[in-house]
Amino acid sequence: MILATNNKGKLEEIRKILTNYKIYSLKDKNINADVEEDKDSFLGNAMKKAKEIYEISHEETIADDSGLCINCLNGFPGVMTHRFLGEEATDRMRNEYLIKEVNKYDDRSAKVICNLVYYDGIDIIIGEGILEGYISKECRGDNGFGFDEIFELSNGLTLAELTPNEKNEISARFLAVKDLEKKLNKKKNNR
Repeated sequence: MILATNNKGKLEEIRKILTNYKIYSLKDKNINADVEEDKDSFLGNAMKKAKEIYEISHEETIADDSGLCINCLNGFPGVMTHRFLGEEATDRMRNEYLIKEVNKYDDRSAKVICNLVYYDGIDIIIGEGILEGYISKECRGDNGFGFDEIFELSNGLTLAELTPNEKNEISARFLAVKDLEKKLNKKKNNR
């Protein structure tokens, strides 16, 4: 299967979780594409990426979209998680901005939502994962990427303070991949 992303962090995470399948990167398949995420939902973006990369490759494709939804900010940044400060902003810039905004409220609760779509030209299979947590008061941890350093779990640790293996066992992406894997295995068994 081809994973429709240019994000090396996502690629490694999904390869570590979805071990029963051979996952190829876009680079492995010499596909030079960057699908624009212009839909208004994680599912819409994941579906668009899976279909566009399938149309190029004609091979089974999986694609995800995920993001951080902060309750006191009405779900912001949501589908704009990576882009809300512009393409040139760093993870640290985005995280510090979000901490500053959340500090205006008492409610620090948030969730990470991940939708993962499989497409083979005929079948569409969707996996979903949701991880509940809080926005920390400061950036903490050196592992991970994106908002991992500000997403705090109920045990008080941020995702970036976990080892990669610990994170991979609880992340929204892990939950989405496991959900998708269960559905893919069911599809295989029904043939």
